[in-house]
Amino acid sequence: MFIELTDHLRCPAEHDEQFLVLLPERIEDRWVRAGDLGCPVCGRAFRVDDGIFEAGEPPAARGASALPAEAVAALAGLGGPGGYLVLVGGAAANAAGELVPGVGVVAVNPEPAIADGTGGASVIRGSRLPLKSSSMRAVVLGPGYADDALWIAEAMRVTLPGLRIVGEGAPPDRPDLEVLATAAGCWVATKLRNRPPPSGTPPRSPRGSSAPPPAA
Repeated sequence: MFIELTDHLRCPAEHDEQFLVLLPERIEDRWVRAGDLGCPVCGRAFRVDDGIFEAGEPPAARGASALPAEAVAALAGLGGPGGYLVLVGGAAANAAGELVPGVGVVAVNPEPAIADGTGGASVIRGSRLPLKSSSMRAVVLGPGYADDALWIAEAMRVTLPGLRIVGEGAPPDRPDLEVLATAAGCWVATKLRNRPPPSGTPPRSPRGSSAPPPAA
């Protein structure tokens, strides 16, 4: 896990959003290879082994993505460097290469599994996105995840207002999400500004972007 990504992590437990404290055991070239992440609110501890942040039990495998890397880069709509692109499930198979120059990649529950640092990607496993609200530049949800209301809500929560969420599945119907286009089982949407999320959606707190990671 790229060490600067820790500034954007949060505890996945259901409580007020709070940062995680990193207790590193081994760091190599700004990549955390082993250590623990602790929550100062609930006291939970999360392990980092082989660079992978274990934030909880991930869902069962949900299938491979049909989107090639060039399509992911275009649909995410990231025109400049800085910040992070989140790839979930089968979509994370595209993390093997640099998708958008200067943009870091977070691979969540990649299918098939990839090693942390592959193509400069930080790997996370979990049952939700342990990322701070309004901190990511775009999220791409792979098959299965894009049809799951919880994962759509998580993608909405972590994406900066006005930026894009891409999904492989049926387009969602949410008042805070504008679907821009649908084609071939894929949808592209924009997180609307100044729109309250539906009830039950985790609260958001703004957060800026950091510099992208170098390749491991």
